[in-house]
Amino acid sequence: MADLSRVQPTAFVCEGGLIANRSTFIMQPGQALQLENFEPDIEGGYKRIRGYQRHVRHVVPQTSSSDEAVLLTTTFADKVIAARGEKIFSTATTSLGTAASSAIAANATMTGSGTITVVSTTGFSSSGTLQIDDEQFTYTGITSTTFTGVTRATSSTTAAVHNASSDASRTVVSESWTERDSGRTSAGKYSLERFNFDGNDKLILVDGTNAPVVFNTSLSTTDVSASSVAGASIVTSFREHMFYAGMSSTPQEVVFSQPFDEDAFSSGSGAGSFKVDDTVVGLKVFRDSLFVFCENRIFKLTGSSSANFVVTPVTRDIGCINGKTIQEFAGDLIFLGPDGLRTVAGTARIGDVELGTISSNVQSLFDENIANATAFNSIVIPEKTQYRLFFSKDAGSESLTEGIICVLKGGSGGQQSYEYSRIKGIKPACTDTFITAGDVLALHGGFDGYVYRQEEGSTFDGTAINGKYRSPDLTFDDPGIRKHMQKVIVNYKPESTINANLFVRYDYESAESARPASYPLNSEDIAGIYGISTYGNPTYGGPSQPLLRQSVEGSGFAVALRVNDNGSTPAYSLKGFQLEYQLGARR
Repeated sequence: MADLSRVQPTAFVCEGGLIANRSTFIMQPGQALQLENFEPDIEGGYKRIRGYQRHVRHVVPQTSSSDEAVLLTTTFADKVIAARGEKIFSTATTSLGTAASSAIAANATMTGSGTITVVSTTGFSSSGTLQIDDEQFTYTGITSTTFTGVTRATSSTTAAVHNASSDASRTVVSESWTERDSGRTSAGKYSLERFNFDGNDKLILVDGTNAPVVFNTSLSTTDVSASSVAGASIVTSFREHMFYAGMSSTPQEVVFSQPFDEDAFSSGSGAGSFKVDDTVVGLKVFRDSLFVFCENRIFKLTGSSSANFVVTPVTRDIGCINGKTIQEFAGDLIFLGPDGLRTVAGTARIGDVELGTISSNVQSLFDENIANATAFNSIVIPEKTQYRLFFSKDAGSESLTEGIICVLKGGSGGQQSYEYSRIKGIKPACTDTFITAGDVLALHGGFDGYVYRQEEGSTFDGTAINGKYRSPDLTFDDPGIRKHMQKVIVNYKPESTINANLFVRYDYESAESARPASYPLNSEDIAGIYGISTYGNPTYGGPSQPLLRQSVEGSGFAVALRVNDNGSTPAYSLKGFQLEYQLGARR
């Protein structure tokens, strides 16, 4: 008989991400059988994702019906640009793309007269609106380190607890939209390119139906007149030429302008075109080549001008499902193929490439979503080496949108690996990632007509984020011996307090196994131990990586841990777990 008096400890770190292609019997302890609205953290562990908030307070005007989704969202000339229905709009004067941000000072106070102390107010306007997490504030004045005349919880937001050391405060675009272009009948989702051929910054937009339209920095517009590129849905610049593709009448053709002029197409001056033997779905410049992604093939164009442009096949065996999935990511190109995510990576042989599948661990998720999706969107968050892919199963129904997070993580000896998780609750109709002054602006347009910024706040625009983690079924290397659980120790890294529930489940969650009630994981219970302080409502200065110790009950031959988070507290990371148990009898 086993010795029941001896406590056995087993610890594991959270690493490996979501696994959907292996039995729970052979998974590693740190991998996740379920990982939803948590992201693999490049610093280790699984981190509850941040939320999103309205980037512009006012809805983009509709032109005909209330179910019109936002077809474009981006920034240009310090304005937010958006399209909905037959029209393109901009904000009048202010863009969050170049917004200042400042952390709440470590010894911050909010006085009764309405003052918030920050590290610096450099870059902020003399009065305006602040966003801290999900709460909006108005202010009437500033000093070098304070906002004065502050009113809390404006615009129907709620006063909340804020983390001083981690959460930045940002300005919010508050003005309404100004119409910039109209008459874009039957416009589809837009593609865009920022360029500068003549010393002036410009933005070109294509929508798959109408003539390409070019914006200058004054936001006046000019249509590209050439009939050969009317209805283009794909646009990019390469070697000072503008390249167009995705014309419904010539789906296999790529047309390029003459140098330094997006609206000039004289072959004698360097313009031209070429055809490939497949439907073009995307164009992407990578290193010294223009990659041409097709439904079933991939090509690349090299050279410096029409005189020496050469198109060569990269592969005739694999294509791209949708051009909106193509992104430059961690030094590679990433795209969605028919068998999941793939990369195009440079090799040691100059001019050569290799193709690799990177999503085998979660292939079933891709199989399901590729088969049912009607629309695709993607963004990149560089500082997290993170790629986010969104599937809309019904272009008019945001409730059916699902996302997958892919994180490239570095390992020992230079080894790299991709880890995955799922997203539920972010519902983009279109997306854009823009980097300015080192600040990443990850925007999406909603099916509801609003423009949102991801990686902001602790909720999905006021809706609590439902985070879910489940470990594999752990047998501690012997599935034949019963384990009497005593304690679970959670190693976590908070940004403030956490409010989640721990579930301990036995014997593969069979109906006959014990199902103890949930155990609250509430870091407020240990605030005094770790010295979390407060000013007014906000909290700051929490622990960097504390432990939560929870006594538990029940027994089984296998045990699994669940963490469910349905709150609106700031993001936190699950770093690892230690389980303490006593051995029982062998079955």
